[in-house]
Amino acid sequence: MQAFPHSTTATPTAVVVPPSLALPVIESAFPRQLHPYWPRLQEKTRLWLLKRQLMPAGKVQEYADGLCYTDLMAGFYVNAPDEVLQAIADYSAWFFIWDDRHDRDIVHGRAGDWRRLRNRLHTALDAPRHHLHHPDPLVAGFADSVLRLYGFLSHTWNQRFARHFHAVIEAYDREFRNRTEGYIPDVEEYLDLRRHTFAHWIWTDLLEPSAGCELPDRVRKYPAYRRAALLCQEFAAWYNDLCSLPKEIAGDEVHNLGISLITHEGLTLEEAVDEVRRRVEECILEFLDAEQEALLFAEAIDDGSVRGKELSTAVRASVCNMRNWFSSVYWFHHESGRYMVDSWDDRSTPPYVTNEAAGEK
Repeated sequence: MQAFPHSTTATPTAVVVPPSLALPVIESAFPRQLHPYWPRLQEKTRLWLLKRQLMPAGKVQEYADGLCYTDLMAGFYVNAPDEVLQAIADYSAWFFIWDDRHDRDIVHGRAGDWRRLRNRLHTALDAPRHHLHHPDPLVAGFADSVLRLYGFLSHTWNQRFARHFHAVIEAYDREFRNRTEGYIPDVEEYLDLRRHTFAHWIWTDLLEPSAGCELPDRVRKYPAYRRAALLCQEFAAWYNDLCSLPKEIAGDEVHNLGISLITHEGLTLEEAVDEVRRRVEECILEFLDAEQEALLFAEAIDDGSVRGKELSTAVRASVCNMRNWFSSVYWFHHESGRYMVDSWDDRSTPPYVTNEAAGEK
């Protein structure tokens, strides 16, 4: 389904992209797609946030739709069954809220709160059913979303997902320490850490339940498939850095590719912006090549057998969704209230977050 040409809000208006952030190739060669379930998805995720008490009711009413979290997922996993997309969208909304809690714990020096939350998430990831009624809504909501995701494919896929998310939690812990200590990682260290804090392999794992098929290692790790998957995620992470660089420099941040380039490569702000943009544009061009190779691979594994056809179809569907990630991420950054810093009363405090510690009842 072709998405609204300009915006996914109820009354679509033209989205103005600043020239410094505009990517004409995305706007022309990566047409937006939107899952037809999206309007219902938005409504049900809003209700889920309320039910799980992940945001105060007033903030859900005022900000949830404008944050466009469901838009992002509905523009990525376009061929997923409705139930799968709903589980992914709820999990994604939880992820953003977790990211906000992590940020507030850093800003307010709540090292003990963060340490307890980190340990609880590790435990809930391995035994979600036992944490559905945890007093911290963030832990209970995580358990609920993970348990639903665990219901689509095999125990092997669940184990892989858990392994990848354990690594994400630990990467968030490293970021916590880096930010509280004012440590700016060098470029290679940052890129490695970013692949985990952005959860590259989680979003790639979720391509499989979306396609209704668990991919064996020989397919999932095939160089062209893996390269295309990595590039769509690198684009997303680095474009996010490009969009947020001025804000994060103003906020004395330490985690941004541009900040690592300025600190460790001696670049000026303007040079760093140019370099991050160059990397973003390079991702797009490299993906176009990897995409074609991955589609050729999909053809090659269709050997006439039932299994071969199933795997070939799943790879094609997944590569299609990798392509969707580019446009979905691009427009999300220009439509979501998460990035409209100039409209906030306090540029250091997003209006959709709460600053209080949680889960310590």
